[in-house]
Amino acid sequence: MQKNTIHREDTKLFSSLSNTLVYNQEKLKELITTPFCLGAFKNQILAKQNSFTQQQRDKLVTVLNHQYKDLSSDSLVYKNIQSLQLNNTFTIVTGHQLNLFSGPAYVIYKILHIINLCERLTEHYSENNFVPVFWMATEDHDIEEINNTKLFGKEVVWGQNQGGPVGRYSLGEWSDIQQTLKQFFINNEQAEIHYLIDNYKGDTLSEATKNLFHVVFEKYGLVILNQDDVTLKKQFAPIFKQEIENSFVELAVNKTNVQIEQMGFKPQAFVRPINIFYIEKGIRNRLKINDNKIEIDGIGLFTKEEILVKLEQNPASFSPNVMMRPLYQEFSLPNLTYVGGGGEISYWIQQKGIFDTINLPFPLLQVRNSVEVIDPTNAKKWNKLGLYMEDLFASTQELQKLYVDKHDTDKLDFSVLDTLTNQLTVYLQNQIVSVDASLDKFAEAEISKLQKQVDAIKGKLIKQKKGQFEVALKQIEEVKAKLFPNQGLQERTDSFFTFCKDGNYIALLDQFKQAMDPFEKDLILLYQ
Repeated sequence: MQKNTIHREDTKLFSSLSNTLVYNQEKLKELITTPFCLGAFKNQILAKQNSFTQQQRDKLVTVLNHQYKDLSSDSLVYKNIQSLQLNNTFTIVTGHQLNLFSGPAYVIYKILHIINLCERLTEHYSENNFVPVFWMATEDHDIEEINNTKLFGKEVVWGQNQGGPVGRYSLGEWSDIQQTLKQFFINNEQAEIHYLIDNYKGDTLSEATKNLFHVVFEKYGLVILNQDDVTLKKQFAPIFKQEIENSFVELAVNKTNVQIEQMGFKPQAFVRPINIFYIEKGIRNRLKINDNKIEIDGIGLFTKEEILVKLEQNPASFSPNVMMRPLYQEFSLPNLTYVGGGGEISYWIQQKGIFDTINLPFPLLQVRNSVEVIDPTNAKKWNKLGLYMEDLFASTQELQKLYVDKHDTDKLDFSVLDTLTNQLTVYLQNQIVSVDASLDKFAEAEISKLQKQVDAIKGKLIKQKKGQFEVALKQIEEVKAKLFPNQGLQERTDSFFTFCKDGNYIALLDQFKQAMDPFEKDLILLYQ
């Protein structure tokens, strides 16, 4: 697999804020702890070591041991979990929703990124341990965002009418989904992916997603954490209480949003007076302030005191929204860095004031690797067209014009024909009128016929000329549509497993891991 890179700004596919987060975090230094770099981990380690207590470590390990009840002690995942009890062990985290069959390829890239980053940190800070953690956003409730995946250009959809946190969804006729996925690889029944699909199951979507990623990433020691946990929620309850009583998140974020706007950017996520959801079976509804009380749609209207009693009795029924989830995550883990997409990290920079309010170290932030895969078929087509790989990021119209300008060595020039036609029409007009002035209407009609004949000749020649490039222009359109679905990177649309047509993904995953670099800022181009 060959590799190349291209500056993100040259692709015109990333936002200005995203590019700033990748190339120039110094510009955002007021919104973060310190710009991301290898040397920044020294102080980050000390800050987290001093703030994350042994009690928190013990609870975390207890939670993970419970979530991994049947894990072999020989597994690297097991060893990583037990090491979290040590005060020199830290996590590197990424997270995502529970997309069907891992969702778009960038979810896999996120995880490979944090695994590689842990390995690099281990080399540089050998006195410490670094554990890659995938934080499953199991309490998200937007099923339409996650109930689908795209394999080989075809969409697979899991139709559901359940409500509440998607991680709690029961799987029902899940074998139908498994069989649908297997059909894509039916020509190779011995392929590795069939074992993966067989293990993509459980009582809930949380369990199935965890089992899927565990099969794929166990050998790398990836720890997968379900945030919907009563022990973690009980530990975080005092922060929920502070938010209910004082709306401290909104106060902090509103101040930060002013700074972001002054820098010329737009705040990514919306903050609310109370940034908490209430969850029960089938529901996840916001806590809303209503006439000095707190309303939960479908549940009722409560005083703050009544809500706080509910919190004390059952903290698992309370769930952070997008503006509070980072706080919950960092409170639960000895984490140093959060790795995410440009959009994700954009809302993290709204967060530091929240962390400062409760004296919690704010993590280093890093935008994940982005990868564009050029398959052999489309690479061959592109080379045959005589276009460079860098040209891929121009629009289809620009590329088609570039191709025609480059290859049309004998351009049509009608200037002489137009001059002669004009001369002929003037001569005919004069001759006819000189014989009989009353024939002027006749002259106009005949000259109009002549002009239409000349225009028809020109049109025929233009059509024939365009036909010479029709196949090439169509190929440009097809390659662009294949490599940039919906005019964006394929990593946001296509499943990673699209790249292993024979269903043997393990060696391919290793190749991607080797090609990716956690300190690479540019877009990575991989040629299969």
